[in-house]
Amino acid sequence: MKTEKARKLTADIFSDIAGGLLIAVGVYNFASEAQFPLPGVSGIALIFYQMFGLPIGAMTVLLNIPIVLCTFRILGKRFFLRSVKSILITSFIMDAVAPRLPLYASDRFLAALCCGVLSGAGYALIFMRDSSTGGMDFITMAIRTKKPHLSVGNIIFVLDLAVIVPGAVLVARDAESLIYGVIIAWLISVVTDRLMYGISRGKVALIVTKKSTDICRCIDDAFGRGSTILKGQGSYTGENRDVVMCACSRKQMYGIRKLIKQADPQSFLVIMDSSDVVGEGFLRE
Repeated sequence: MKTEKARKLTADIFSDIAGGLLIAVGVYNFASEAQFPLPGVSGIALIFYQMFGLPIGAMTVLLNIPIVLCTFRILGKRFFLRSVKSILITSFIMDAVAPRLPLYASDRFLAALCCGVLSGAGYALIFMRDSSTGGMDFITMAIRTKKPHLSVGNIIFVLDLAVIVPGAVLVARDAESLIYGVIIAWLISVVTDRLMYGISRGKVALIVTKKSTDICRCIDDAFGRGSTILKGQGSYTGENRDVVMCACSRKQMYGIRKLIKQADPQSFLVIMDSSDVVGEGFLRE
């Protein structure tokens, strides 16, 4: 039991370090020099850095204190403690490690692209370990606790707009920087969602057919994919039909589609995107 806890703690710390490094590089080494308005509490801390020279990591910790006090009861003690660890590690890397790395001061579009992708990947690594970097993350997770059906990336994007606009006005003072800030916020939300929910993206086929057994056998023989036979009834005719459900990879779906039409030309086929597939033959929790 202790070994398992130690292994889990080690994995959490490793994710915090990796995620914190990605966030720090995105914010300090790409965004600060280009004077981008960034989303979240790190964006507010960046405003203080650009205007007064205050360290980004230390300001992030200070700004987190009132947010932590307001959201502690909603998020719970366990999530709070895990997040404090992530906040301290990320803030330390921001102030102690990132300044030792070279600053990027060339093309602003590339800087915005790197900032959004790196930061989004960093946030995703930390979120996937049931932790956060505090600030807007606490607010995001508090909202998601109340509204679990909402996408993390979309919540982040809406909240972060409230920080980007003041950042553009106070620091950059030009419309181009505001546009870059919106692009960065969008990239962070997309990368976060894709890494958190899109690692095992796939396709799902629903086949209404009279030859369900034959189709299942053909899919299994050709692609090694199991299927599930559901019982359905036509709303107009009232006729009972089998509905075969099959989850597969994107590459396999083209072949499965051809195979189904060969096995039963009269079948009715619906192919859908699946943002996450968990289970045998796919990603396991």
